[in-house]
Amino acid sequence: MNIRQIRNATMVLNYAGKKFLIDPFLAKKGTYPPYPNTPNQDKRNPTVGLPVPVEEIIKVDAVIVTHLHPDHFDSAAIEILPKDIIIFAQSEIEAETIKKEGFQNVDSLTNISIFGEISLSKTDGKHGIGQIGEIMGEVSGVVFKHIDEKTLYIAGDTIWCSDVQDAINTYNPDVIIVNGGGAQFLQGDPIIMTKEDIHQTYMEAQQSTIIVSHMEAINHALLTRKELKRFIEGKGLSNNILVPDDGEIISF
Repeated sequence: MNIRQIRNATMVLNYAGKKFLIDPFLAKKGTYPPYPNTPNQDKRNPTVGLPVPVEEIIKVDAVIVTHLHPDHFDSAAIEILPKDIIIFAQSEIEAETIKKEGFQNVDSLTNISIFGEISLSKTDGKHGIGQIGEIMGEVSGVVFKHIDEKTLYIAGDTIWCSDVQDAINTYNPDVIIVNGGGAQFLQGDPIIMTKEDIHQTYMEAQQSTIIVSHMEAINHALLTRKELKRFIEGKGLSNNILVPDDGEIISF
């Protein structure tokens, strides 16, 4: 497999002969206003541009939308993606929402879905704790399995929690992609992984290579790549926890 970090949680995954686009956030830099009630109100979203042409990004066999927050499936993606492209949503409800945008081939990730010879297993997560977590709503991840590939777990927009622990225990993944950045509102705790959460994920899955996505692309993501890399280096884990730049490809 190879994984290309695009921007935010958007990635292109080549896996067992199929090409997947994960969480398409395709607008030009500065298209959207900053998220309300968050730090850095002087920064419009996305805060950086795409590293490769969008026409290249969308040449895939299927799209996976882990949830419908606009930094994972935005109005630009709705406009740009072909309406006949295969899309997997996290639930029947969200699949129906996507269909209302004119997409014709939308399905939900059931407990185990099959695409070609690849199994796709939905996992759960928590997009924050307490009231903020409830407001942020349902989120999911997905595990990819194929006889000729390493097992890949994309955790999605979640903090470290029992759902992530359960996914690690159930699937024993070789590679885990987590969403870092420590994004948060002016009140409450972070809604995606902090550097401590990322380290905890590794400590519970030391057989895995951890890849950190969702960095430096939205106004309320407070953890930078530089800070995270310094933290990882301090733990002696630079070969175990990888922090790709936008456009970078990691192969296994």
